[in-house]
Amino acid sequence: MSWLSRLERLLLIVGVLMLALYVAARIHGTVLSDAELQRFKMQLASTEGPHWVALAGASPDFSLWSERRIQEYQESLAARFAPAIAILRIPKIHVEVPVLDGTDELSLNRGVGHVAGTANPGERGNVAIAGHRDGFFRGLKDVALGDTIEMDLPGRTETYVIDRISIVDRNDVSVLEPTPRASLTLVTCYPFYFVGSAPKRYIVQASIANAAEAKTHASGESQTN
Repeated sequence: MSWLSRLERLLLIVGVLMLALYVAARIHGTVLSDAELQRFKMQLASTEGPHWVALAGASPDFSLWSERRIQEYQESLAARFAPAIAILRIPKIHVEVPVLDGTDELSLNRGVGHVAGTANPGERGNVAIAGHRDGFFRGLKDVALGDTIEMDLPGRTETYVIDRISIVDRNDVSVLEPTPRASLTLVTCYPFYFVGSAPKRYIVQASIANAAEAKTHASGESQTN
């Protein structure tokens, strides 16, 4: 019985150590995330020019993320990136994320990415931004028509209002086509919890707030005449 007691004690100690290592790793990841965001903020604040904006110092909320995406995000902290070209905020789902230039895997592990060939943030036209369905953009499943999206740019913040949510085939690029007014298209894979390569794309489209208000105002006038 003595050797069983010693084995039980040893297993208990190993279990406690493993739990402590797990907790320490999660805390370390959060600290690294905060430090990296602050590094981004200082780096961007010191950059002169119209295309760079400062990154707010909020850590990602990992509660909806997959374990794999959390790990890949934390691994991406070791890489160096050009400053973010914008900051995207979706108040409804408490998302605040840097918009990086490009949609390569490393960029999408760190933040969300501007889709090449679409309007640049701050320009008139259709600005398309892609993100992972098991990371920053998983919360898109909970947004609704009328919710707002904000984009921080040098010297100003643009507000968009969601006016369309759709699901399209992954080869359907019509959602990326140019628009005559400032608009925003968020793209992620669908279904959100699909195992493997998802066959669809979840699309959230929004119009800049003043344009949406003008459209509503015009519609109201036509109904009263």
